[in-house]
Amino acid sequence: MQRYWLQHLHGYSYRKLISPDILYFFIIKTTFAKTKVNFMSIPSVDLGEFLSGDPDKKNRFVQNLGKAYEEIGFVAVKNHGISDHLIADLYKYVQQFFSLPLEQKKQYEIKGLAGQRGYTSFGKEHAKGSEAPDLKEFFQYGQIARDNFKDEIYPDNVSVKEIEDFDRTLAEAYRAFEMSGTALLQAIALYLGLNENYFDEFIYNGNSILRSIHYPPITTEPISAIRAEQHEDINLITLLVGASADGLEILSKQNEWVAVTSLPEQIVVNVGDMLQRLTNNKLCSTTHRVVNPARQFWHTSRFSIPFFLHPKTSMSLRCLENCINDEHPKLYEDITAGDYLDERLREIGLKA
Repeated sequence: MQRYWLQHLHGYSYRKLISPDILYFFIIKTTFAKTKVNFMSIPSVDLGEFLSGDPDKKNRFVQNLGKAYEEIGFVAVKNHGISDHLIADLYKYVQQFFSLPLEQKKQYEIKGLAGQRGYTSFGKEHAKGSEAPDLKEFFQYGQIARDNFKDEIYPDNVSVKEIEDFDRTLAEAYRAFEMSGTALLQAIALYLGLNENYFDEFIYNGNSILRSIHYPPITTEPISAIRAEQHEDINLITLLVGASADGLEILSKQNEWVAVTSLPEQIVVNVGDMLQRLTNNKLCSTTHRVVNPARQFWHTSRFSIPFFLHPKTSMSLRCLENCINDEHPKLYEDITAGDYLDERLREIGLKA
């Protein structure tokens, strides 16, 4: 049986039609006598099907995921393996960190790391092609290499002394996201006609980042309605547990901005530019942004915790041969993941 929800958030009404396979969003904004209706569908997939051991269920998951990434670039994933308890702890400790006085937080802003570890203060980052700073501060936690891996030297993570269990919780969440992301990339590999474990060697001990973001309350009339300007993610895929407030919007193929939310038991997973580049645009890296809330919610913070799944910097992003043909000629020059990351970090103002 299909179930319906109607929510009223920040001046919008979201009508969600939930079916076993598709999560539909009807976004209605009323302004004076006019009502503008945008329609968007985001497929919902069940990672449990891929991991079930049932070949039919596994193949259905692969096809549904791949089709969604070709057509939209975003999916909602349930049975993702990241526990509710871990997510609750993660948000609790992240909110405690951002509640610290600025002078204490700035102890954890380390020069020379391009924001890849520790704290980055408000207004430092901007979207590619934009001069306006994003209205956020963030804290990043990265890879701790295993199995005596020495091919790449990652900077140490920055330990926060004021909050007990902060470091432990970020480390636990990092591994949980990494495990879920590995399974999703195995499904993507099968959809692309590759060996199921094609990505494994590149993402094990890879350069992934867990980023905790705080969008502070709005205290003065903002210059723009945007908290984080439109952009595409740099990495292979991004896994996002539900944010503490609405605001995420994606740009549809009809060139309309559409609000995105997910159910509590789901995470949202989108394609990044590295995967789009590797697949010669077969899979879509969808433009997205974060908008300000309605005025009555300006006094509230927004917290968001994405996991940016990166490969090792040595991985080649050369377009896959089976994604190139007469109808789809090669679109990108060869480059490694590391060189591409450096290029993009300079474009967004985190690296000189």
